[in-house]
Amino acid sequence: MGPLLELRNVSKVYPTKRGSLHAVDGVDLDIFAGESVGLVGESGCGKSTLARLVARLADPTGGTIHFAGRPIGAIPAAAFAGQPERGRIQKVFQDAGDSLNPRITVAESIAEPLELLRGLSDPRARHHRVAELADLVALPRACLDRYPHQLSGGQRARAGIARALGSEPSLLVLDEPTAALDVSVQAVILRLLADLRARLGVSYLFVSHDLQVVRLLCPRIAVMYLGRIVETGDTATVFAQPQHPYTRALLSAAPGGRHGPRIRLDGEVRSPINPPPRVCRFHGRCPQGRPECTESAPALRPTPPGTLAACHFPSATPPNPPS
Repeated sequence: MGPLLELRNVSKVYPTKRGSLHAVDGVDLDIFAGESVGLVGESGCGKSTLARLVARLADPTGGTIHFAGRPIGAIPAAAFAGQPERGRIQKVFQDAGDSLNPRITVAESIAEPLELLRGLSDPRARHHRVAELADLVALPRACLDRYPHQLSGGQRARAGIARALGSEPSLLVLDEPTAALDVSVQAVILRLLADLRARLGVSYLFVSHDLQVVRLLCPRIAVMYLGRIVETGDTATVFAQPQHPYTRALLSAAPGGRHGPRIRLDGEVRSPINPPPRVCRFHGRCPQGRPECTESAPALRPTPPGTLAACHFPSATPPNPPS
């Protein structure tokens, strides 16, 4: 059986006065039914742009996007709302308070997609379904008649998840869904998301800067740098044997000190505007950069541990600095 979501050579380029800004550049990614895939990388690497492309809230510049075997990438984002796949791909936003209409009650926010995407026009049936969704995400029913500003951060997060689940999606795009919450509340929401995936069989694309969160929630991981995926594979394997130097640097910076001494990246981040096509995006910051890295940009290739890494010298020891 093929993947639920299939991205091939997907790109998103924005024209600027200085040239073309490559926010997402040649990304390949598969997500299978019931699978949770983590997408990590530092701010500005293109994670949120890729999430918008997957959720069909933005149009790709190039490449193909297939969902359940159907090509959906060429459908304009403005027209995608009328497609049957709209209800099957939903997004949970970073701050649920921004995605809930402040002028209507929480119950009305949850009920809105039930009518638009599921055709549930009977008010009594919608009321019953809203109550079921509230119970599913452990949102007290007393919160349903309140407005978003009257809820706590954790309650707003639950309401946002309930709203996304109303159309019975096959894929949830979770863009930093716990970043705006206190640490204790984050843990509760993450447990809820893990439980929902097990109970409903829904797939996740989980976007986060927190490696430990991804490690707990996602069996597979993709590491992104300057618009490209530079390493992907089984999460446990990537954590144990990172092959790309950027992945190793990310893991070394994670709290807990479990991945060796901190790797400090010197040099400047390359501009995403008109990037040289033959130069590795990480060259200039890479502790093992060599002349070959400026002559051909590495593609994702299999590595001995069974992951894929876009590096000419995966798991290499950095060369000695010149004396």
